[in-house]
Amino acid sequence: MPGRAELKHRIVTRFQRYLANPVNRRLPFQTLLETTGRSSGLPRRTPVGGRRVGDSFWLVSEFGTKSQYVRNIQADPAVRVRIAGRWHRGTARLLPEDDARARLRALPRFNSAAVRAFGTDLLTVRVDLAD
Repeated sequence: MPGRAELKHRIVTRFQRYLANPVNRRLPFQTLLETTGRSSGLPRRTPVGGRRVGDSFWLVSEFGTKSQYVRNIQADPAVRVRIAGRWHRGTARLLPEDDARARLRALPRFNSAAVRAFGTDLLTVRVDLAD
């Protein structure tokens, strides 16, 4: 029988994969993170919440290295981020040493509350934007 964190992960990821993400990807000003699928090589677009600070975009993954987009970043850190309807190329960096809970306080409130509520293994991600 799966533990509480594993069950939470399964429920939340199914909801996101089949309901929330397909809807959110269609919203013109939803922030999207585009990674390259580690097996398929195809672009994978994930709605994310975060904030641009200077030449960096910051976000927190709610499931750490269990998140598919984080696993894609581990395989290939070259990403694109759509911020306010405009695409930016960048290099993603996983920051396990960063205090993800503290980082959430500097990011958009609604998304941060959801990440805190549903997340089981928080991980800070910084995208260094090239353009």
